[in-house]
Amino acid sequence: MHQPTEQQWKLIRARGASFPEEAYQFVREGLADTVKMIHGEAATRVPPDPNDESRHVTGQQLCIGMRDLAIERYGLLAQTVLNRWGIRRTEDFGIAVYAMIDRKELRCSPQDSFEDFQGVYDFDESFGALALT
Repeated sequence: MHQPTEQQWKLIRARGASFPEEAYQFVREGLADTVKMIHGEAATRVPPDPNDESRHVTGQQLCIGMRDLAIERYGLLAQTVLNRWGIRRTEDFGIAVYAMIDRKELRCSPQDSFEDFQGVYDFDESFGALALT
């Protein structure tokens, strides 16, 4: 795993502390939806085995899953809701995820990297296109 540098951890802790609990709940729900989308219904059974890698999703997959959930849940207001929580780019999803890893709420696999969340998509392009449809 490419552990975040000490400087990145400082950023994660500082920015992560600024996100409201609603943002973290959305990430939890987005993760569950993404696991279900990628691995099927059986992968969402509780309680998960902490050593079971079959539920793993990449940072890119998670960003796409959270984009889809935001659009499904909030429609044209998706970007507005995410922005209100301080989430303005895919890197912010990564900050939330790694803050949850730091708090031991989530874990990462050896192939995971904070960089997996960088530049997955542009929020204005992904959410702004909703107004055109």
